[in-house]
Amino acid sequence: MEHKPVEALRGVAEVHEFSQGFLSRRERLERWAEVLERQPKRRLRSLGEIEFTPEDKRPELRSDESPITVAFEDPVLRAAGLRSDKLGDAVEFFDLSDRAAHRLLCSCMNGWSMEAGTTARKVHRLANPDHRLMLFTAAGVLAAAPTVFYLLT
Repeated sequence: MEHKPVEALRGVAEVHEFSQGFLSRRERLERWAEVLERQPKRRLRSLGEIEFTPEDKRPELRSDESPITVAFEDPVLRAAGLRSDKLGDAVEFFDLSDRAAHRLLCSCMNGWSMEAGTTARKVHRLANPDHRLMLFTAAGVLAAAPTVFYLLT
């Protein structure tokens, strides 16, 4: 790979410079999901049993070919501030709760291997939490429908 100063690149390409923090939380999560969706059948490795790792060591957890690795491979997410493919950096960058990180990345929730497309859907749900509320509301309405129909007949 050849490295050139930005000034040299301006003559041959349209250069956009981004400062850290230019993406909102939702945009960062959506970007991660998009990167995962590029290879939906790609096999990824989960992080091994996060809950059994001492709390002070969890930020250093990583795995080759994890969903975090896929995010870190993306130049846009790195430019936005993703520092590494370690759990602690992902939790901080994507503003994930411990519970969300565990559900998304742990081997006890996903097995030792997962598909990128499946993980992308989970990341989309994190980016769009209102969507889950709509599903619960719709499920409640559908569950109540037979009762309402019975009462009306």
